Amino acid sequence: MRDASNPPPDPNQKCPDWGFATRAVHAGEAPDPATGASAPNLVMSTTFTMDEPAGFSINAFEDETPYIYTRWGNPTVAMLERKLAALEGAEDCVAFASGMAATAALLLATLKPGDHLLISDVNYAGTAELAKHGLPQGISTTAVDSADPASVAAAMKPETRLIWIETPANPTLKITDIAAVAAIAKRSGALLAVDSTFATPVATRPIEFGADFVVHSLTKYLGGHGDALGGAVLGRADRLAPLRNDALVHFGGCISPFNAWLIARGVATLPIRMRAHAAGAQRVAEFLDEHPAVGRVNYPGLAAHPQHDVARRQMANFSGMLSFQAEGGEALARRMAQELEVVHFAVSLGHHRSLVYWIETDALMASSFQLSGRQLASYREFAGDGVFRLSVGLEDADDICADLDRVLGAPAK
Repeated sequence: MRDASNPPPDPNQKCPDWGFATRAVHAGEAPDPATGASAPNLVMSTTFTMDEPAGFSINAFEDETPYIYTRWGNPTVAMLERKLAALEGAEDCVAFASGMAATAALLLATLKPGDHLLISDVNYAGTAELAKHGLPQGISTTAVDSADPASVAAAMKPETRLIWIETPANPTLKITDIAAVAAIAKRSGALLAVDSTFATPVATRPIEFGADFVVHSLTKYLGGHGDALGGAVLGRADRLAPLRNDALVHFGGCISPFNAWLIARGVATLPIRMRAHAAGAQRVAEFLDEHPAVGRVNYPGLAAHPQHDVARRQMANFSGMLSFQAEGGEALARRMAQELEVVHFAVSLGHHRSLVYWIETDALMASSFQLSGRQLASYREFAGDGVFRLSVGLEDADDICADLDRVLGAPAK
């Protein structure tokens, strides 16, 4: 039977000998043996014929799981998983229907009542909300400034099972020293998960710094075109087996084969796109940093960023994400929504087109982060009363700057 969960390596694949860009194009793929088609096949079938009777439950299989039903495994999804694993330097990858499906699967499969989760106090809002309100009773959670390794070490408990960090963080662009936190986790016998969506494997491969799991929203840079939802968790095969055989199958958050195919197509151009995103973001960040209507600009590529030295050590590319404070707040956000032409006023990020969105501090605190005291003060240092999160696309940077300047310079209404 053909193994869907961990297919045997193709003898024509030489990923260990290939450069990163070559792996982005070729890893996980091979020409179709029947037709010679160069592009990977899109297998949309939900079910597969069998040459002999097989079990009706995933639990009936031990070492290998044949292609039976697409929720259990699909050739196109497996192709994407092999490609992502090759880019991250991971042993295995499990793809999901969205970044939140991947996040929920990892948290719910790893934590049990009595365990303690230590999580960055600033990260994707959906993750923060799930950690605070969506985990089973008996799992305790502590939010900590993960950019300060001493705070992470001080918050560790004997029952800490998992540390969850996001670097760069959404939306402050704070940077966490992965190697430093990995050392803390290892000393305590905890596991470390890194949401590396903003960075992508072009910039940072967290496993190389000691992380146990890497999480991506494939909807963002890896897909790159804003037309397909997806998520992934990467790590050691034995640690991912519960996610594949239980969380994926029983929670049902499987990715559509068509979305997997679209995302794999986007991954092929990821190295080229990330160079362009980073170059554009650097130019836009420098422009905003000098703009009279703009306050603080948060971008790891700026020397003024408080964790710039850490970013230089663990990021080969500063990515295309930045955030900034600007005069006008919500009124400016309304003007942006009505008047911007090149930049779209919209949520999400990592697309080929530029996107900006207003994130008001008090609203985010009430709905997601619920920070107070020093943690709230630290957040306001980066975001003030609100921050504009900007995902710099692939347009000419001068056009992005001119579009923003036209709105930033408009008088307040």
